[in-house]
Amino acid sequence: MEGDLERLTAYTYLTVPDRAAYIAIMRVFTSTLLADLSAHDLADRLDDRFPVETVAAKLDALTTWGNLIPSSRPVKAGSIREYHRVRSRYQLSALGERIQRQADEILVNADAAREVSRELLALVARGLAELEESSGRPGGIDPREALDRVSTLFAQFGQFADSVRDFYAYLGQVIFRYDLDGAEFTGFKELLLDYAETITDEVALFAPQIEASIQGLWPRLPALLRSIDATDQGLAALQDADVRIQRSRGRELDDWAGLRAWFFDDTGQGSQVDQLRDATLRALQALLANAKRMIRSAGGGLSRRRDLIRLAQWFDRADDATAHDLFVAAFGLYGARHLGVAPDTDQDVPATTSWWDGPAARVPVALKERGSRAPRGRTAGPEDYGDQRARLREQAEEEAHRQRAAAAELRAAGPRLGDVRLSGSATRLFLDLLARSLAAAPPRFDDAEASDDDLDVRLSLIRTAGAAAVIHGVDGDLVLDGLRVDLGAAARPDMEAAG
Repeated sequence: MEGDLERLTAYTYLTVPDRAAYIAIMRVFTSTLLADLSAHDLADRLDDRFPVETVAAKLDALTTWGNLIPSSRPVKAGSIREYHRVRSRYQLSALGERIQRQADEILVNADAAREVSRELLALVARGLAELEESSGRPGGIDPREALDRVSTLFAQFGQFADSVRDFYAYLGQVIFRYDLDGAEFTGFKELLLDYAETITDEVALFAPQIEASIQGLWPRLPALLRSIDATDQGLAALQDADVRIQRSRGRELDDWAGLRAWFFDDTGQGSQVDQLRDATLRALQALLANAKRMIRSAGGGLSRRRDLIRLAQWFDRADDATAHDLFVAAFGLYGARHLGVAPDTDQDVPATTSWWDGPAARVPVALKERGSRAPRGRTAGPEDYGDQRARLREQAEEEAHRQRAAAAELRAAGPRLGDVRLSGSATRLFLDLLARSLAAAPPRFDDAEASDDDLDVRLSLIRTAGAAAVIHGVDGDLVLDGLRVDLGAAARPDMEAAG
């Protein structure tokens, strides 16, 4: 369960302050199938709205949250600059693609009133009846024909059920409002009495037919689904490789159980048809409550709608100072007086955070008791940084040890460089020597060399026609076309003099 909840971390980029930049990056990935992009590719496609460094940082964050995954495609580069440009590439994860698709749909259609595709219910009823009749004939139904009918049936039912949920969610959002005026009330009254009644009438008409077809088809479903799987397994073969798959709707018996539960009350908690009737009844009750409120308001009740509208008009015409005085006179709320205290250095609180939700500031005792920040007593002695220096010295020694081990790994791998995979430290040292050798070489060179006498390692590049040096590292493969690489020990000055 805890592992499943970790997937929700992929929604993080939709809630951070700079979510617009993250959404723009994710839209580039979702606009292309099997996208494989680097930070430079994204910066070019975003029309210089964000610098490459910013895009690279956000790609790392999206990878941490699970929206992207590092690409494993081998990198081929003709220069070190091109290698640095394309070596870090990213692909869209399945979870990231689904979340961005949901986010785009919400941003486009969140406040829209969705029409119910009630005509699909008739098609569902007819498709179930034909499938029940065909499966009961001698010899049964052809598995491919059955697959076509099942896929069409569940696509139609899924769209119908989704549109019903969206419509009633919108209806519940607006019908329970207490501030409906006359025109809005008339519109929602017609919507509820006409449109919602049409929906319930359609469901009441086709629900018995669908129930009868499911009842007749239910005993034959297991054999029918097995015959479909035998003809078209889809991705079911991946289950043998421990890969979780999501079957098309209608291919599993659980899908049919969900369809049955929509029309049948097997658990005693009511079917979706019953819930649809109850929701319509509650909406009618809310509509009646709004009608009573409007009648009381017209008869001189407690509604302050007219007064509030007049106050809003005063606010709209007032200047800043007058608006503050008007607010105090109307609501009796005075401005807050803030005490400025420097925040803790280890707390990074955005400027948009309300003081009510933000962390409490620790006020010094001297300021609370005496109203003064001046210290009392003896001045403390200088702080001892001995532990920090020792820790830094330790870290430097560990880094030097890693560098020496990486140099030894490069010297050992020199004769068989194309057959070994370098560790992370050795790969970084190799790239550093490669960059130094290319930086010191002229534009057209026959050979280039870089060495580190302290680490006793040397890298030589020899231009060779038709050659290709392949270096295997933990982050991928680096291919150097037209070059041969020679790794070995550095030639020390004292050794040359002795020779």
